[in-house]
Amino acid sequence: MQQLKGCFTAGVAVAGFMAIASIADASVGRDAKCLFVSSYHQGYAWSDGVERGLRAALEGRCDLRQFDMDTKRLKSEAEKQRKALEAKALIESWDPDIVITADDNAAKYLIQRYYRDAEMPFVFSGVNWTVEAYGFPYSNVTGMIEIAPIEPMFDRAEEVSPGIRRAFYIGADTLTEEKNLKRFQEATKRRGIKLEFALAGTMKDWMAAYREAQAHDLIIMGSNAGINDWDVEQVRSFVGTTAKRLSVTNHYWMMPYTMVGITKVAEEHGEWAGQTALRILGGMTPGEIPIVANSRRDIWINPEVLSAADISLPRGLMRKAKRVTGFASKS
Repeated sequence: MQQLKGCFTAGVAVAGFMAIASIADASVGRDAKCLFVSSYHQGYAWSDGVERGLRAALEGRCDLRQFDMDTKRLKSEAEKQRKALEAKALIESWDPDIVITADDNAAKYLIQRYYRDAEMPFVFSGVNWTVEAYGFPYSNVTGMIEIAPIEPMFDRAEEVSPGIRRAFYIGADTLTEEKNLKRFQEATKRRGIKLEFALAGTMKDWMAAYREAQAHDLIIMGSNAGINDWDVEQVRSFVGTTAKRLSVTNHYWMMPYTMVGITKVAEEHGEWAGQTALRILGGMTPGEIPIVANSRRDIWINPEVLSAADISLPRGLMRKAKRVTGFASKS
């Protein structure tokens, strides 16, 4: 993992958090006000998972309010800046005791722009890969970065299809996917794999890229979030009749269209952010809590897509994996 400013390695950070979690926070009550600012929208699978984890941690512990910036669907700079100003206005009018944010755009357009070393404490979650671009940590900011399990995913792919030399990455045309693609380019270079890619703006473009990817040894499924005309059933049907090559993903909401997933757990981010907010409300400062990386992951398989492509998996992988059954995806 890249060395991150103010961040321990995942194992050390998790151990550190467990120590923090042992501190009592009996002083926190319902009169405390917690504001959750999500970069995206309800109905987007990742955001929904973070929210579930956060609400589970904070239920009955503080008055929780949510603001969704909706910046997967509102993509222009002007719209992102406008939504950040709306969040700032809510902070100023409601005056919460702490603000919890999810994903990069809240970090970039809200925290970095308006709250560097301010009095208001912030806990971020889901910032992709590194906090370097935002200059974290600040005296009033701590959080959890989001690291995709790329190397374990490639290890599993090699078990299924040894000798991978050419891969194709497909994602949405978004800032997050540009950052993810860069990490996959670095990983494939280390492994001696030639990587081609397409970042699609429409479902039609995505399907064209998926068809082109069948000429490669491995298909890496980035996120579809940001492709606004996405139709779940249409894409599932298309994949079922087109799939020939092994496909893998780090995103559990892409499993309706993917054979194997080594995925992050969104709830981990929400749970950690909520527990960390309680520590701060109980008297700790953000500066006393190190920035951490996520550590949990799930293994998924999609028997329908595997069968359509006539691809078999090793028994060990079949035994460990969760199976996609009636999986719905929302972008």
